[in-house]
Amino acid sequence: MKAAVIAYPGSNCEYDTYYVLNNVLNLKTDLIWHTETNLKEYDLIVIPGGFSFGDYLRAGAMAKISPASLALIEEAYKGKFILGICNGFQILTELGLLPGALIVNTSLRFICKFVDLEVINKDTPFTHKIEKDVIKIPIAHFQGNYFIDEDNLKKLEDNKQIVLTYKENPNGSVKDIAGIINEKQNIFGLMPHPERATESILGSRDGYYIFESVIESIRKS
Repeated sequence: MKAAVIAYPGSNCEYDTYYVLNNVLNLKTDLIWHTETNLKEYDLIVIPGGFSFGDYLRAGAMAKISPASLALIEEAYKGKFILGICNGFQILTELGLLPGALIVNTSLRFICKFVDLEVINKDTPFTHKIEKDVIKIPIAHFQGNYFIDEDNLKKLEDNKQIVLTYKENPNGSVKDIAGIINEKQNIFGLMPHPERATESILGSRDGYYIFESVIESIRKS
């Protein structure tokens, strides 16, 4: 079993994510550059946080045409497990692998702080190891305001694709949405940073269980 963390120009959480997967969860992990065209050997592919290509145009808009992103689409349709964190979530929506879009926070300010998240759906490959109803994970974003039209919002609700919501909405996201999953449940995107909450010394260990959940799901698949 093997994971890949894709780094783009402007990514800044790739080493944190690599460390968590490789050193904390002992999953063999490669840090790969965005020019990579072959992702076939990986069971889990993670797009980390940061500001890919400086968030020019809009967050994730340029990263979606990178070779690794195009290779990611191919693996997504094969059912590979894919996790997009913060900028990774933005890139997944730009690629059309998750519905909706991430727009500028209503405060027009960058927000960096711990938040409380309600775990709305624990029955997913990414959340089944979470025992708490509310978890504590930090956010760090300027374009974290999740938007989706009413028809597609209803689909998310009907299909139980809303996985995490904010207890207190920090950015204006529709229905307080912090993280969603696709219908096939192999692609999960969230704005909070679970890699920054995997060891008690960091102030919370709640993010650990997201990674543990998907690793166990891979082993069972």
